[in-house]
Amino acid sequence: MPSKELSWKYVEETTVEPDVIARARAQSVEQGIDAVSPATGAQLALLCGAVDAQSIIEIGTGLGVSGLWMLSGAPHAHLTSIDLEADHHEVARTAFTDAGHPAARVRLITGRALEVLPRMNEASYDVVLVDGDAASILDYIAHAIRLVRVGGLVLVPHALWRDFVPEPAKRDGVTAQLRGVLRELRESPAVRIAVSPVGDGLLQILTLPE
Repeated sequence: MPSKELSWKYVEETTVEPDVIARARAQSVEQGIDAVSPATGAQLALLCGAVDAQSIIEIGTGLGVSGLWMLSGAPHAHLTSIDLEADHHEVARTAFTDAGHPAARVRLITGRALEVLPRMNEASYDVVLVDGDAASILDYIAHAIRLVRVGGLVLVPHALWRDFVPEPAKRDGVTAQLRGVLRELRESPAVRIAVSPVGDGLLQILTLPE
């Protein structure tokens, strides 16, 4: 019988990562950082390229896997990446340099995202990636929608949260929050959404004109 799980595995395993991203992924695994999956990264790259992203902001740098993927799709974009861990930024900065991205186009901000985001300019970004602390996901998405321009994209990896979101019996805090935000976004006239099953689920939010 055909298998959705087999299809998912095929897509993940046949995605080819550039060497610099593969190295960043290996370092992430060593440090226990849950980086976006290869297929998720490929989709991020495609989406950033599709909207011709010039300005990207991400919540959660990790060791640079998601940022590297996005810049591979939009190589002339400026990336702002926020993470609480200074050590993560040191490693990520090396990865961005090794990938050939000029330092002037990559701004790494070390700090708590919920303290940094209110200071960022509204409607100034083509793409906002939300991949920070899961407990703050609702606040992050609210900030992201404020920061992205009309016609821009908010992208949320891990939107199916370990496959708990589709499972009605799972009612932990993060799962309940994600179910709620998906329901609200589907009903909102201000956005259009789609959820891709790649990786741990990728929520894509397109902001619409009023």
